Amino acid sequence: MFEAYLIPIRYAILTFPIAAFVITLPFLIVQYRKYGYLHKFRAVIIYSLLLYLMTALYLVILPLPATRNTCTAVQGAMASFVPFRFVYDFWKETGVHFAQPSTYVQLFKERAFWQAAFNVLLLVPLGAYLRYYFRFRLPAAAVSAFGLSLFFEVTQVTGLYGIYDCPYRLFDVDDLLLNTSGGVIGYLAAPLLMKLLPRIEGLDENVDLKSERVGLTRRLIAVQLDAMLLFPLVVFFMKSADLRIYFITSFLYFIALPYATNGWTFGKYIVRIRVKGQGERIRLKELLIRYGSLYGIVGGLNAVILSQTVQKLPPILFALCTMIVLVVNLVFALHVGLRLFRKDKTLIYEKWSGTGHEVV
Repeated sequence: MFEAYLIPIRYAILTFPIAAFVITLPFLIVQYRKYGYLHKFRAVIIYSLLLYLMTALYLVILPLPATRNTCTAVQGAMASFVPFRFVYDFWKETGVHFAQPSTYVQLFKERAFWQAAFNVLLLVPLGAYLRYYFRFRLPAAAVSAFGLSLFFEVTQVTGLYGIYDCPYRLFDVDDLLLNTSGGVIGYLAAPLLMKLLPRIEGLDENVDLKSERVGLTRRLIAVQLDAMLLFPLVVFFMKSADLRIYFITSFLYFIALPYATNGWTFGKYIVRIRVKGQGERIRLKELLIRYGSLYGIVGGLNAVILSQTVQKLPPILFALCTMIVLVVNLVFALHVGLRLFRKDKTLIYEKWSGTGHEVV
């Protein structure tokens, strides 16, 4: 009986890393933007919630039919709108007699019992999550559990939203009732779990954002966001191969803009960090050294290789220039990689310029 549940759970575990990878960037952005830092326990809660929701979904939709043409396999109605039908099924199929306690053990051998129990247990964890982490009140938790259950039922009755020609599982109003009940039970039982776990509202009480170290992951996210904003200009440069576009854009965005905003770019603003110099306000000289080294030397050499002038050079000279750029990229990548495993994350252009990052 329980073997049918193991396959969806196994698939959820196998595909979880893919889903976790997809949500990592949005998750980190939200954490940095909302809280100013990443708390490991909060990350554990969110990713465990993701694994739970994937498992619940797979338990509902798997196993999938072998063919898209599921209409021939459909027999009878594919929807039941009669509430508490599961009670009738229970009395019809079970061999339990409440006047005879010796028959109670039969309860755990009945399909009707386990089907109803599964539908209740399915959303019990959701109720606990909603109360413990999201701080929902009971009505909101009940509505959320009903909404998730309705999503599951609609997913089934639509044949995975049209992927299959006909529904391959029954839409049952009893499932909505039992799932919602499970969410409410999980909500009411959550205080037992909350006694063992730290208070969510207390995670940030003793955190000093000024003392938080800005890691390379956070900085890389800021770079990615800046790259997304500048992507149209990057495409234009790749088509035109005009070096003026690259150097003007680099100067205006990475030097002039941070100088005017005291260390901000779009990406840094989103993840709540800024470039900081030796004084209260970043100096133009510091930015010129910092980003002149990064985007002038490392980035500039890569831009030169793509320019029209270098591409018109004789093949031998072009190959030599390409090798030089590859060596510079390799050395810089090794430098960044080594810093990942050291306590001091300061990169070489930061040492030259005397600049760094701070959380704001």
